[in-house]
Amino acid sequence: MKNVKKTAWTFVMVLAAAFLAVFVYSRFFEKTKIVTVKETPAVRYAGFSGEDGGVPDLTFAAENTVNSVVHIMTQSVRGGWSSGNPWLDFFGYRQEPQIAQGFGSGVIISSDGFIVTNNHVIEGTQKIKVILNDKREFAARLIGADATSDLAVLKIDEKNLPFLKYGNAENLKIGEWVLAVGNPFNLTSTVTAGIVSAKARNLNISGDRSSIESFIQTDAAVNPGNSGGALVNQRGELVGINTLIASRTGSYAGYSFAIPTTIVHKVVDDLKKYGEVQRALLGVEIIGVDAAVAEKYKLNKIEGVYVDNVMEGGAAKEAGMKPGDVILSIQEKKVNSNAELQEVVSQFRPGDQVKIVVKRNDSEKLFTVKLRNKLGETEIVQDSQIVFGAEFETVTDRDKSQLNINRGIRIKKLSNGKIKQAGIPEGFVITDVNKKPVYEVSDFKRVIANARGGILVEGVYPNGELAYFVFGVN
Repeated sequence: MKNVKKTAWTFVMVLAAAFLAVFVYSRFFEKTKIVTVKETPAVRYAGFSGEDGGVPDLTFAAENTVNSVVHIMTQSVRGGWSSGNPWLDFFGYRQEPQIAQGFGSGVIISSDGFIVTNNHVIEGTQKIKVILNDKREFAARLIGADATSDLAVLKIDEKNLPFLKYGNAENLKIGEWVLAVGNPFNLTSTVTAGIVSAKARNLNISGDRSSIESFIQTDAAVNPGNSGGALVNQRGELVGINTLIASRTGSYAGYSFAIPTTIVHKVVDDLKKYGEVQRALLGVEIIGVDAAVAEKYKLNKIEGVYVDNVMEGGAAKEAGMKPGDVILSIQEKKVNSNAELQEVVSQFRPGDQVKIVVKRNDSEKLFTVKLRNKLGETEIVQDSQIVFGAEFETVTDRDKSQLNINRGIRIKKLSNGKIKQAGIPEGFVITDVNKKPVYEVSDFKRVIANARGGILVEGVYPNGELAYFVFGVN
């Protein structure tokens, strides 16, 4: 019993000491403060460039772009006077003309109505209508087109239009955010976002060596109808013209491709000023350097572009370059692929001098090369109505009606050249070249510029008799 009382008394004393300790601490020492956190520090995610470190605000770029991107509607007439079979034509068969509708996008690049789009959007069309974002409609005329770069320039008669300023596509970085603005599936003023996935892509779409391909690859959604629309950076500056998609179905499947403004700006200026692109040629056949090429040609480093052949009479040959040289840079811009070299050279005109650094026998050499035109000369090539020695003129609507045709260009005068050599006489009206309709001399030029091998010319004599001729371009 005595032990029980002793234990109880000890417990009471311990309990009292505990209460006393709590009282003294709470009375004389600082109490713990309970704080509600109202703000958390900003968390930055790698790869994003917004000011707060999150997803960037693209609203300014979108608002700055949509009013400068137009909807393009086209109309072309197919068929008409010829069945495409000379025997059926001889027995009086006439195919009824078919009206084909097309659509795409374009970008206003000046307040007075100049518009850039893709050549494939307007190629072979007779009527072009431009619809602005505010629903106003205008008839457009073709200023010029270039198949090798797939670009064209249109003009509408209007003033004080909103337009996009050129940005510098060279400054784009992999992973940078961009917007694609256009009219996919006739859905006007559609904006999609993505990042720059790659630069200087050469897809060899046309299979033509003269084609200029150095695309910006993005993952911004692009679909049929986006062609000719704008690719803009976060500042709302034009950095590319949306042109292609990589797809097995015809619809967007992950990647799209745009022509960079480094190419667009110069092509547009040439078409406006000269009527055709002033293409500067280096006069070399090149191969991109990879591990296999480096091993084959015993190169000690994978860099630059390998010169496989130097054309006789070309700019590179005259400057002293040789097969086996490796081009490292042009005008202090490094080139490590065929596409990069094409993009740099495409910014110059015939007669321009460029500094080219090459590696030869493991040492660097500097060459000053004066670029040449497609004729091997250094002069600017002026737009002309003369092709293959034939001077052309337009065909009046009255003559078209009498000849039962809806298109064509008439040979006004002949001099020595392939047209005369083929036996085509003065007065003959050319309506089709390689099965493509011809409405203007520019249509004729575009077809023969991309032709390889033979040229098939179809048309009609002044008496209405149908005929066709074949001749080579080489």
